[in-house]
Amino acid sequence: MNAIVAVTQDWGIGRKGDLLINEKADMQHFVRHTRGATVVMGDRTLASFPGGRPLKGRRNVVMTIDPELEAPACPEGTTCEIVHSMDEALAAVADEDPDTVWAIGGASVYRQLLPHCTRAMVTKFETVLPADVYFPNLDEDDAWVLESSEEGGTTADGVAYRFTVYRNTAL
Repeated sequence: MNAIVAVTQDWGIGRKGDLLINEKADMQHFVRHTRGATVVMGDRTLASFPGGRPLKGRRNVVMTIDPELEAPACPEGTTCEIVHSMDEALAAVADEDPDTVWAIGGASVYRQLLPHCTRAMVTKFETVLPADVYFPNLDEDDAWVLESSEEGGTTADGVAYRFTVYRNTAL
């Protein structure tokens, strides 16, 4: 399994249920890596998508503690299933190629699944914005090493960003 996330300099990822930065190139990066794959997310992440619909062209595994939550209808080529724990999520993806499974948020899902991730693809925006949700700082975690970093560009607001990949040395 891998994780994919966009962070600010202080590893902020969201505020009041929204992403901190919406950058087209970062979204394209996300789609390029997750299309045709399995994405594991929390129920609030699913609810934040347009219409609360699963991501098209992917297997969507949604973690929730809500026993009443039902999987929404999916277009052809898309599936969505509900699980109620980290163990259920891991069991749901156990038979898949780990390189095609992506933890995509939110913060609770990242915290639970990050120890099971081989790599984390992190788009790092060179700014600090008000945030109420953070991704673990991989630069301060001895289990994670920076594997690669490439310039991504600059947002319309003049914020530079990089596409980085971290590898989990504990796995």
